[in-house]
Amino acid sequence: MNSFTDWLAFSKGEDLAHDVFLLSKHFPKEETYSLSSQIRRSTRSVCSNLAESHAKRRYPKHFYAKLTDALGENNETLVWLRFARRCKYIDNKQYRQFEAKNAEVGKLLNYMITNPKKFGLHQ
Repeated sequence: MNSFTDWLAFSKGEDLAHDVFLLSKHFPKEETYSLSSQIRRSTRSVCSNLAESHAKRRYPKHFYAKLTDALGENNETLVWLRFARRCKYIDNKQYRQFEAKNAEVGKLLNYMITNPKKFGLHQ
Protein backbone atom coordinates (compact mmCIF):
# COMPACT_ATOMS: atom_id res chain seq x y z
CA MET A 1 0.00 0.00 0.00
CA ASN A 2 1.65 3.14 -1.18
CA SER A 3 -1.00 5.68 -0.26
CA PHE A 4 -3.52 6.40 2.47
CA THR A 5 -6.18 6.27 -0.26
CA ASP A 6 -5.51 2.51 -0.45
CA TRP A 7 -6.52 2.04 3.18
CA LEU A 8 -9.97 0.54 3.69
CA ALA A 9 -10.55 2.87 6.64
CA PHE A 10 -10.00 5.85 4.34
CA SER A 11 -12.32 4.48 1.65
CA LYS A 12 -15.10 3.68 4.12
CA GLY A 13 -14.57 6.99 5.90
CA GLU A 14 -14.79 8.87 2.62
CA ASP A 15 -18.01 7.04 1.74
CA LEU A 16 -19.47 7.90 5.15
CA ALA A 17 -18.46 11.56 4.79
CA HIS A 18 -20.17 11.74 1.40
CA ASP A 19 -23.32 10.03 2.69
CA VAL A 20 -23.43 12.39 5.68
CA PHE A 21 -23.01 15.37 3.37
CA LEU A 22 -25.99 14.25 1.27
CA LEU A 23 -28.04 13.57 4.40
CA SER A 24 -27.22 16.91 6.00
CA LYS A 25 -28.35 18.82 2.91
CA HIS A 26 -31.88 18.04 4.11
CA PHE A 27 -31.40 19.39 7.64
CA PRO A 28 -33.24 22.65 8.45
CA LYS A 29 -31.58 25.93 7.46
CA GLU A 30 -31.18 26.93 11.11
CA GLU A 31 -28.75 24.01 11.47
CA THR A 32 -26.44 25.23 8.67
CA TYR A 33 -23.80 26.64 11.02
CA SER A 34 -24.27 24.12 13.81
CA LEU A 35 -25.29 20.50 13.29
CA SER A 36 -24.82 20.42 9.51
CA SER A 37 -21.42 22.05 9.66
CA GLN A 38 -20.23 20.01 12.64
CA ILE A 39 -21.22 16.60 11.31
CA ARG A 40 -19.68 17.34 7.92
CA ARG A 41 -16.47 18.51 9.56
CA SER A 42 -16.13 15.51 11.85
CA THR A 43 -16.67 12.95 9.08
CA ARG A 44 -14.20 14.69 6.79
CA SER A 45 -11.68 14.96 9.62
CA VAL A 46 -11.52 11.17 9.84
CA CYS A 47 -10.09 11.11 6.32
CA SER A 48 -7.81 14.11 6.76
CA ASN A 49 -6.34 12.62 9.94
CA LEU A 50 -5.67 9.37 8.08
CA ALA A 51 -3.84 11.33 5.39
CA GLU A 52 -1.76 13.04 8.05
CA SER A 53 -1.00 9.74 9.79
CA HIS A 54 0.33 8.39 6.51
CA ALA A 55 2.64 11.37 6.14
CA LYS A 56 3.88 10.92 9.72
CA ARG A 57 4.40 7.17 9.66
CA ARG A 58 8.15 7.61 10.27
CA TYR A 59 7.33 8.99 13.72
CA PRO A 60 5.39 6.45 15.82
CA LYS A 61 3.98 8.93 18.36
CA HIS A 62 2.69 11.23 15.63
CA PHE A 63 1.32 8.29 13.63
CA TYR A 64 -0.63 7.02 16.66
CA ALA A 65 -1.77 10.52 17.55
CA LYS A 66 -3.31 11.06 14.12
CA LEU A 67 -5.01 7.66 14.15
CA THR A 68 -6.37 8.44 17.61
CA ASP A 69 -7.58 11.82 16.34
CA ALA A 70 -9.35 10.04 13.47
CA LEU A 71 -11.03 7.70 15.96
CA GLY A 72 -12.10 10.67 18.08
CA GLU A 73 -13.61 12.43 15.07
CA ASN A 74 -15.44 9.23 14.15
CA ASN A 75 -16.87 9.08 17.67
CA GLU A 76 -17.88 12.73 17.39
CA THR A 77 -19.76 11.92 14.19
CA LEU A 78 -21.84 9.39 16.11
CA VAL A 79 -22.77 12.08 18.65
CA TRP A 80 -23.99 14.39 15.86
CA LEU A 81 -25.98 11.53 14.33
CA ARG A 82 -27.63 10.96 17.70
CA PHE A 83 -28.58 14.64 17.86
CA ALA A 84 -29.95 14.47 14.33
CA ARG A 85 -32.15 11.54 15.36
CA ARG A 86 -33.22 13.19 18.59
CA CYS A 87 -34.20 16.36 16.70
CA LYS A 88 -36.14 14.14 14.27
CA TYR A 89 -34.05 15.15 11.25
CA ILE A 90 -33.48 11.43 10.65
CA ASP A 91 -35.56 8.45 11.68
CA ASN A 92 -34.42 5.36 13.60
CA LYS A 93 -33.87 3.34 10.43
CA GLN A 94 -31.57 6.01 8.94
CA TYR A 95 -29.78 6.36 12.24
CA ARG A 96 -29.10 2.63 12.47
CA GLN A 97 -27.74 2.59 8.91
CA PHE A 98 -25.36 5.45 9.64
CA GLU A 99 -24.47 4.01 13.03
CA ALA A 100 -23.44 0.74 11.35
CA LYS A 101 -21.23 2.57 8.83
CA ASN A 102 -19.70 4.61 11.63
CA ALA A 103 -19.01 1.46 13.67
CA GLU A 104 -17.31 -0.15 10.68
CA VAL A 105 -14.99 2.84 10.28
CA GLY A 106 -14.26 2.72 14.01
CA LYS A 107 -13.34 -0.97 13.86
CA LEU A 108 -11.00 -0.32 10.92
CA LEU A 109 -9.33 2.54 12.78
CA ASN A 110 -8.88 0.37 15.87
CA TYR A 111 -7.35 -2.34 13.67
CA MET A 112 -4.88 0.19 12.31
CA ILE A 113 -3.95 1.30 15.83
CA THR A 114 -3.31 -2.28 16.96
CA ASN A 115 -1.52 -3.34 13.73
CA PRO A 116 0.52 -0.27 12.77
CA LYS A 117 3.25 -2.06 10.82
CA LYS A 118 0.67 -3.22 8.27
CA PHE A 119 0.08 0.44 7.51
CA GLY A 120 3.67 1.49 7.01
CA LEU A 121 4.70 2.59 10.49
CA HIS A 122 8.50 2.74 10.62
CA GLN A 123 9.90 1.62 13.97
